[in-house]
Amino acid sequence: MSRSHDVVVIGAGAAGMMCASQAGRRGRRVVLIEHYDVVGEKIRISGGGRCNFTNVNAGPANYLSQNPDFCRSALARYTPAHFVRLVERYGVPYHEKKLGQLFCDRSAHDIIAMLKAECADGGVEWRMPCAVQAVRRDDGGFRVITAQGDVTCSSLVVATGGLTVPKVGATPFGYRLAEQFGLNVVRPTPALVPLAMPPEFLAHFGSLSGVSVDVVATHGAGRFRENLLFTHRGLSGPAVLQVSSYWNGRAPITLDLLPGVDAASWLCTHAGSSARVDNVLAERLPARLAREWCLAHDVAVPFRSLSDERLRALGVELNKWRVQPSGTLGFNKAEVTLGGVDTRQLSSKTMSALDVPGLYFVGEVVDVTGWLGGYNFQWAWASGHAAGQVA
Repeated sequence: MSRSHDVVVIGAGAAGMMCASQAGRRGRRVVLIEHYDVVGEKIRISGGGRCNFTNVNAGPANYLSQNPDFCRSALARYTPAHFVRLVERYGVPYHEKKLGQLFCDRSAHDIIAMLKAECADGGVEWRMPCAVQAVRRDDGGFRVITAQGDVTCSSLVVATGGLTVPKVGATPFGYRLAEQFGLNVVRPTPALVPLAMPPEFLAHFGSLSGVSVDVVATHGAGRFRENLLFTHRGLSGPAVLQVSSYWNGRAPITLDLLPGVDAASWLCTHAGSSARVDNVLAERLPARLAREWCLAHDVAVPFRSLSDERLRALGVELNKWRVQPSGTLGFNKAEVTLGGVDTRQLSSKTMSALDVPGLYFVGEVVDVTGWLGGYNFQWAWASGHAAGQVA
């Protein structure tokens, strides 16, 4: 049996629930279809279970896209302050952790419950779990063929997310739907993801699993000062996750192990002394890292054994340590997907496909990727809100 609605939203994640609730509160008849059997799983597992739901500093500069100006309109019209007011209206306790990151005090379930309540206020109908089998054009609108029957609509919103964390329901369905209707898809790749390192690196640094150090990580236009975490497979931690979104898959990334310190000048102050380089370096770095770094560079020796030229070269290396990843740990370990539906074929004001009236794409399925720290949730709220005002 076929049922008619004004709006069908495919995907009950952050962007999908935001869009459905906004459209429903405008009086539109909305059905929200989700193929997974649990709502908002990526919200639930985010931020260690406390959901880093936005960042007070979110702006266009915090996002990557092949069309970098696309995100400006939606972000300007639905800001972090707007979402914070919604959170406060529902009495959800929260706190700022660092760098503008806002987290729930209790649990990410507070955000999920809030979004479900917003959908209920908008009279949104749910079909869940419910697989979408096909989508077709139908009398100027769309026919969505599901395991629970067909649904027709004039507005179809695709909020199916990216490819990250397949175990909680991620699929390429949204990309295939975009291609079905003639839209390009920028090749999806893992982003905000740990980096794998080759055997020769792990021979020295694989034993440091769990050691963390403050660094500046750089690659291309990405430059981030945060903690780096050594793992048994390579490198992780906020600095590495951030710079991974900028890594081109080929060239080394650069790590400053002593941010704010002219390492060459500092090392040269110890020239000629009997102190060992690794012991002195341990004054500023974790001792295990200082030891392994010096062994890897064949300088676990007294300063008097090294020339001033060699010390200056070591200092430059400490401030600009170039390491060559062998790859990433893939979509299973990535926080978000880089790439997606090409925004050059979407309206930045409404999220609608320029050449397919009534078709909208929101959230992670779109080629807009935020930094670590609440930025991707803010894009979900802003893009979902933008589409929900017009769909």
